[in-house]
Amino acid sequence: MSQSYSVPDILKGLDYIETRDLTLEQLDLLLEVTDELKKRFHRGEQTLLLPHQTAYLLFFDKSTRTRNAFEAGMTQLGGHAHFLDVAHSQISHGETAADTGRILAAMGHGICVRHDLIPGAGNRYMREMAEASNVPIINMQCDVDHPTQTLADLFTLRERFGTNLQGLKIAVSWAYAPSYAKPLSVPQGLITLMTRYGMNVTLAHPSGYDLMPDTLESAKQGAAASGGSFEMVHDMDAAFENADVVYPKSWGVYDLMVERLNLSSAEAQTENERQCLERNAQYRDWICDERRMSLAKPSAVYMHCLPADRGAEVTDAVIDGPQSIVFQEAENRLHTAKAIMACTMRERPF
Repeated sequence: MSQSYSVPDILKGLDYIETRDLTLEQLDLLLEVTDELKKRFHRGEQTLLLPHQTAYLLFFDKSTRTRNAFEAGMTQLGGHAHFLDVAHSQISHGETAADTGRILAAMGHGICVRHDLIPGAGNRYMREMAEASNVPIINMQCDVDHPTQTLADLFTLRERFGTNLQGLKIAVSWAYAPSYAKPLSVPQGLITLMTRYGMNVTLAHPSGYDLMPDTLESAKQGAAASGGSFEMVHDMDAAFENADVVYPKSWGVYDLMVERLNLSSAEAQTENERQCLERNAQYRDWICDERRMSLAKPSAVYMHCLPADRGAEVTDAVIDGPQSIVFQEAENRLHTAKAIMACTMRERPF
């Protein structure tokens, strides 16, 4: 990156675990750096902000966009992203978050973690690691928040609607999926972040698909502070009416997911997953199709973190249609990942 541009130090050395941990000033900085890095990427300019640094990417779950955004992003920043599969590490034999964090921090410059499928586990793991580490811990998705995804979502909305999102209506809705009981972190991250930027957020889901209580309270507080609004409905059509943005996304039954924590056998856990999917199947009509898109504003956009269950969460006509911005949204995962690393992981003095 040219010497005419430098990253301010207000996030240097800090963890990035939930967007709720950051001030609006800090979030705005991430958005500004994202914009700068994206422009320079498309102009073919090098942005070697983290030369020879190492970021450890620790995955408890599968990933496509997140892993590639961080691996490619770290390369473009001049460093190296080291992929770690938990199943092939000593974590699988019981090594603690604190011990793992101390060791990796001694060898590198940042630790990025994805631990999202077990309610009450992933976020706690990252915070325990942060307590023991002296390098930034970056949340690549946990059970509570997906702060790299939602930052990319916010950036994408600013590209589409401008930097002032006050009064924009976003429908964050549950949608049917037959694949697996998906984490709650994306809708939770959306309602806690978008309300802070003055958006009118409507959360829609069938009865029994509640989100974590503290995230609902944070959404209410964010709306009150920003002049936006937050409401909850059990009707997908009602959420879509007059919306500027629709974000239909499946997630699991929270009570059943918590129940799984107490199941010791693989057979019992498989049965629990079956019960989740059986509950999902009762709401097959919760799909984002052309009829539902017609309830939103003609200028409305369709968003999704991907991968979307085509034919279940959304029809091909919508996700591949002119109102879909999912691939722009997915590309922005790269640029926000780079911004987060560039702002938090700065070179150690020699």
